[in-house]
Amino acid sequence: MGELLVQRGLLTPAQVDEALLQQSASGKRLGALLVEIGMVDERSLIEVLSVQLGVPVVDLRQSEPDPEAAARVPEALARSLGVVGVRRAEGTLVVAAGDPADPRVLDEVGRAVAPDRVQLAIAAPSDIRRSIDSTYRALSGVGSLVEAFEATETGRNAGSGARVVSEDAPVVHLVNLMLTQGLRDRASDIHVEPHADRVRVRYRIDGALHDVLSLPESMGPSLVSRIKIMANMNIVDRRRPQDGQIATEIDGRPVDIRVATTPTIWGEKAVLRLLDSNRTLFRLGELGMPPATYERFASLLRSPYGMVACAGPTGSGKTTTLYATLGELNQSERNITTIEDPVEYVFPSVNQIQINDQAGISFATGLRSILRQDPDVILVGEIRDAETARIAVESALTGHFVLSSIHAGDACSALHRFADMGIEPFLITSTVSGVVSQRLVRRICDQCREPYRPGVDELAFFAKAGGSTDAGFWQGRGCNFCSRTGYQERIGVFELLVMSDAVKRLLVEKAPIDSLRKAAREEHMDSLLDGGVRLVEEGTTTIAEIMSSVYVV
Repeated sequence: MGELLVQRGLLTPAQVDEALLQQSASGKRLGALLVEIGMVDERSLIEVLSVQLGVPVVDLRQSEPDPEAAARVPEALARSLGVVGVRRAEGTLVVAAGDPADPRVLDEVGRAVAPDRVQLAIAAPSDIRRSIDSTYRALSGVGSLVEAFEATETGRNAGSGARVVSEDAPVVHLVNLMLTQGLRDRASDIHVEPHADRVRVRYRIDGALHDVLSLPESMGPSLVSRIKIMANMNIVDRRRPQDGQIATEIDGRPVDIRVATTPTIWGEKAVLRLLDSNRTLFRLGELGMPPATYERFASLLRSPYGMVACAGPTGSGKTTTLYATLGELNQSERNITTIEDPVEYVFPSVNQIQINDQAGISFATGLRSILRQDPDVILVGEIRDAETARIAVESALTGHFVLSSIHAGDACSALHRFADMGIEPFLITSTVSGVVSQRLVRRICDQCREPYRPGVDELAFFAKAGGSTDAGFWQGRGCNFCSRTGYQERIGVFELLVMSDAVKRLLVEKAPIDSLRKAAREEHMDSLLDGGVRLVEEGTTTIAEIMSSVYVV
């Protein structure tokens, strides 16, 4: 394989030697290792493996597997080997594998699909995983579970909602299926909502809520009770809001689930936030910042003290940016400590503290204790109140580098928010090095993107925002890969305010926010709207997405 990669100009001999050394140390397959460390992209590797192994390439982005062929391979086997049945004809099953050289593929799949013969093909592992999730949808068995529930005594007496059900009860399996499919669909939250005539279940995917289930209203109390049991919450008390936590494993991956319930006129509503411990963290350079913004932001991190704040509403990606920044700063010569609620990702060599109200650990008290631990870098998950803001500013003033998030509309609003919390302007100008404000917008799905002409209102908005109405515009028509939404995953839109002399002077003078924004723009700050326009002109997202997701300055 190494020779082929060199022949095609994908790697140099020195890079191959380096990769082989890492392979011997890790024990991983060379191809998987090359993709993991970023030396070769997945699709280039597939082309090389196809030549080396003499098997055809199947592009699962262009042609979806035949459902009958895919169903021939048991789900557990498909997931463990990373394979999917593609098509079946005249007793031969074409099976796409991410690693056709693995002898288990031909052996175990051959036994499972006998008497069919197996013909191997190769496909990108990421495409195979998506096809598997699409083929073996966990929620496909919900209908039979609902029927079983309604036939049981629990179903007939669901009004009590406090009955403890066995692990084999239909409602137990239903909750497990909801969690499994939610994780596979990349849902950040699951909403269980009681209504007069039904229970509505929705997944929040890429920031938008999608209906996935409509269940009989009689299932509501038992469904929420099961969730509360898993989260160690009080199932008898249904009149007050409650919070809980579930630590479980889904598809072999550890998952932390935060549960919040609240009473409504039709019963208890539950929201479950899924925190996948195995998710891949972004590097700072992968967040989507324009090169100039990235360079200016990276320069702020070279200071040994001061504060960098990340501003935006809930769900705007602040935690992702803070974690990417922390990854940049995580070096052995630094003592890094965080105070978070919740701890969403465990960093090696970083001291992380979880907020615990029952134990008296708040952001303010936790931050005080951190200052006695000789820290170099402090991450405060969120500045929520005046006391936390004051301690964070004092920490930055006394020689520590502080990272934090703050709820504010944009970068300039964040500075005013500090002032609203009682921080004197001269302290803000002395400690805050910069503020990055952000939003998340959905990317157009690569599999179904097509050109289109926006409507009159969209074009008027785009022109007012400074965009060119003569640009080529794209949208997603909707396909199986994007669940018919036309979008797949999200990208950040950023504005970065670096504390300049002009901005400092205006803050001390308590100038209005419009004056701050004007000064920041004169200091080469691109606004959030500027970033949104750029993404539309690049064909990354749509005008409609910018209108709904980006704050207009």
